[in-house]
Amino acid sequence: MDSENTIFFKVEKEKKANSKQILKQVYEALVEKGYNPVNQIVGYILSGDPTYITSYKDSRSLIRQIERDELLEEMLKEYIGVNE
Repeated sequence: MDSENTIFFKVEKEKKANSKQILKQVYEALVEKGYNPVNQIVGYILSGDPTYITSYKDSRSLIRQIERDELLEEMLKEYIGVNE
């Protein structure tokens, strides 16, 4: 692999909408169970350990449908206000 070239990464629009919906559902389930959803989701993204996410309302299975890099991309775009 040539370390001088930049690798491009692109997520399909359908996956983006689905990622946002799943993230919202997981967030709400974490709130309902009394967890700090931001801390739990960050823990999951950084570690890859699904036990940071409650199994309530099938949240653990839902969030595992999305690659962690896709979650990060979605959150970063939302944070800086970029819509692609």
